[in-house]
Amino acid sequence: MSLNRKTKKELRKLQKQAANLWESQQVLVGQAGDVAREAGRQLGKYNHDHVVPAAKDSYERYAAPYVDRGVETGRKVLNGAIVPAAGAVVGTAMSVWDVANDQRHRLSKGKGLGGFDADSFRKNAAKAGKKATKKLSVPEKKGLGAGGVLAIIFGVAATAGVLYAAWQTLRADDELWVADDPLRAPDA
Repeated sequence: MSLNRKTKKELRKLQKQAANLWESQQVLVGQAGDVAREAGRQLGKYNHDHVVPAAKDSYERYAAPYVDRGVETGRKVLNGAIVPAAGAVVGTAMSVWDVANDQRHRLSKGKGLGGFDADSFRKNAAKAGKKATKKLSVPEKKGLGAGGVLAIIFGVAATAGVLYAAWQTLRADDELWVADDPLRAPDA
């Protein structure tokens, strides 16, 4: 198909206008990228100057006492209940071991079961069992403890991290788009 001179001239003029528009759009996109980078830098600076200190202060004010109390309670339970109970259990086991060795020694000497009272042994064993159970049992705790508070804090932080990562992944990012030939306008 052949075009007349006037049409060709108008098409060249239109192509020049499109090329000028294309170049101005490239400059505009570059400036928008610069503005977005500066906004990101400013947001990072604001985060560093205001958000992080506020988060640290909130942690020190609200969570740190519960963490310290939890550590102290754990230390008290370990030193006040578990170690003595374990000592009682080990002591009882060693006593039973000594009695069994003594009885085995008596039997090997041919002295038999002399002096052994099964009823008193059963009563003493039941008493020692109750004592050990009482020492090992930990009283039920009511309410939300330090572990629960920390679990809630870490859960909220993890959820915020996942949501931020999803937002970063799904948002439109014009900086990632690269034109094939930034200075050449598309053919009309």
